Amino acid sequence: MLPPRRHPVMPDAGLLLGRLAVGVIFVAHGWQKLVDEGHAEVAKSFDHLGIPVPSLSALYCTWVELLGGLALIAGFLVPLAGVLIALNMAGAFWFVHMDNGLFSEKGGYEYVMVLAAVSVLFALTGAGRYSLDALLWTRHGEGAGRDRESVRA
Repeated sequence: MLPPRRHPVMPDAGLLLGRLAVGVIFVAHGWQKLVDEGHAEVAKSFDHLGIPVPSLSALYCTWVELLGGLALIAGFLVPLAGVLIALNMAGAFWFVHMDNGLFSEKGGYEYVMVLAAVSVLFALTGAGRYSLDALLWTRHGEGAGRDRESVRA
């Protein structure tokens, strides 16, 4: 049995801060693909990189980043958003960054690896009590609103 936490809301506050930071990053990247570059340019770039079905891949990437980022910020359907974003980052790793080593300054995969890992973390932990998921999917006194110690006992 784990000892009780002194501040049981701290993990949820951490999830909120993480969701906001990572969500903003993905919204910015999705918005850039949608508005600044446009679908045709993103698809052309994906084709040049050898990404399969570049037009469909560009749509997936753009909308997963934009809507997935918004989902993280709002804390809505976070496990689903986490999985879809992690898959997106796996594709970025495989098709763009894998052969460039670890460091992002050389086009490496450290950035996409961290974003994928955090996305998997959100997929596995959920959004926490400060989220739309907690508001919509928990019953009175259950789920995200409970202290985690009562679940562990």
